[in-house]
Amino acid sequence: MKLTGNLQDIKTKRDSANKHIELHIDRVEYITLKKDGKYYQPFDLVVEPETPVVITGDCLARIPNKQLEEGEYEFEVYDKVGEDEYELNPNKELALTVTYDFDADLNILTELYYTVTVDNEEFKELKAAQNKAKKGKGRK
Repeated sequence: MKLTGNLQDIKTKRDSANKHIELHIDRVEYITLKKDGKYYQPFDLVVEPETPVVITGDCLARIPNKQLEEGEYEFEVYDKVGEDEYELNPNKELALTVTYDFDADLNILTELYYTVTVDNEEFKELKAAQNKAKKGKGRK
């Protein structure tokens, strides 16, 4: 995980001027709900893609949450549709924690959670691909 730019520039409304901010995400958590008898149960799968997922600041809007500690942030994630249009994706969530190093005068990204809610079919495909990749690595 890597952060380029200043997260403080991202406000509660999405802004195209924040294209210079980049988050490189090396772990994505996929979540689905499966019916177990009468109730739905959550299932998750953590995938580490070969190349990091890059989200730019123009696809983010901060969620105002007074219960967060200093340095903790939650964001709504937008998908880019076409050249200049963005659409809120309610199935994606981003939460991260940043600490400030006073000696180096530097913000350090310490934790990052990127979750994507998918349907059961897509979850099965992701899990099958993950298992296939694990088997392929084990043979070498």
